[in-house]
Amino acid sequence: MLKSFNLLKQLGSVGKSQDATDLLTEDLVMVEQRVEPAKKAAQVIHKKLLGCLQSQLGLDTERRMKKLPLMLLSVSMAESFKDFDPDSSIRKVLEMCCFMESHLAATLSDFELKLEKEVLEPLNKLSEEDLPEILKNKKQFAKLTMDWHNARNKWVTHSVCLYLTDPICSRQYTDQYSADLYHFATKEDDYANYFIRLLELQAEHHKNSHDFLERNISELKDSQTDSQENNYKGKVYGEPLLTHLYNSGREIAVPIQECVHMLLHTGMREEGLFRLAAAASVVKRLKSSLDGGVVNHSEFTDPHAVAGALKSYLRELPEPLMTFELYNDWFQACLYMISEKELTDKLEQFKIVLKKLPSENYNNLRYLVQFLSCLSEQQSVNRMSPSNIAIVLGPNLLWPRMEGEAALLDMASASSVQVVAVVEPLIQHSSSLFHEGTVPHSM
Repeated sequence: MLKSFNLLKQLGSVGKSQDATDLLTEDLVMVEQRVEPAKKAAQVIHKKLLGCLQSQLGLDTERRMKKLPLMLLSVSMAESFKDFDPDSSIRKVLEMCCFMESHLAATLSDFELKLEKEVLEPLNKLSEEDLPEILKNKKQFAKLTMDWHNARNKWVTHSVCLYLTDPICSRQYTDQYSADLYHFATKEDDYANYFIRLLELQAEHHKNSHDFLERNISELKDSQTDSQENNYKGKVYGEPLLTHLYNSGREIAVPIQECVHMLLHTGMREEGLFRLAAAASVVKRLKSSLDGGVVNHSEFTDPHAVAGALKSYLRELPEPLMTFELYNDWFQACLYMISEKELTDKLEQFKIVLKKLPSENYNNLRYLVQFLSCLSEQQSVNRMSPSNIAIVLGPNLLWPRMEGEAALLDMASASSVQVVAVVEPLIQHSSSLFHEGTVPHSM
């Protein structure tokens, strides 16, 4: 009882003020002043961010995408180009625009889903749960402090007995409220990072959208120019991968799919496949058939000619299947493979680069590499180990962004050696690197 009485006297020594902050340290008083503004900022920004969303909260990426104006625009484009004949340049551009708007819708949907999980939900919890709890304790603390000031003025009366046990309770609330403020102070940087994460997500989204648009608009313009200059229907060889895929409505390029299909039936046990050359006239005739979209499989029974047509398609792409942009990234992953010991860590570096590939390039590379892996399984007969395959095919999958003789020299010398070191592990570990999708045996 004496302890309670002394605490009461201590509270009474504060003076006539009835401010709850009188019992807090100066540091905590400053922290306390930031709680209410933090709650207000979180509430306002959460509300305004909700207004910026173009999709509905709580939906997965695919369901969000269907509701987006960009997706509705893509659907309208799809309906519009049906009225044009297949040779119309307007139809071809609308088809490409349809795909691009759909991709942009998917990118936006993914961005808004990340925004919801990483920014909106934390801000809502902060403004509706965490900070209100602190402010609630503040009110309780202020009320008890005021009661103590009133009790101080009445301690000489008989009612003092009603308050003698309360100083302990008040001290508990003081300690609890102080702990709340200390916790807020330690978490304040984390709360600030919510807004930084908002900017990071926006930067990532706009960069991905910009890169996608820039790359595909360039391809679309090149395709239009080639169409005007050549007026060549159904051309496949020498065309940008994306242009061909969406003009043909395919996921896998015609030469890759058709040649792999033929080789699975006729070339898996053929010695020196991709290494031994076939008659140039047969390869040329097969390429013309593939360009025309009509291939009589029974007419092309020489697996070396089929392999030659496939190599030629890869080599004639305006951009390598493994892309110019990731040229150095592949080599960095390869260096990691050489220097590290754990296979899991090695493969993780390749997976990181694979994720950076455009989906069209990734799907076609996966399809091709899975087939090459199956081919290497027959190496005791066909003599085509992963290393041998990488030597003959690698330079056709990856080369630097250079022109003229310099590029040819680079492809034929140092770069080829490096490319082999990149492609060989892809073939060796295809089941780990490309675990999803169709297995080559059932292509």
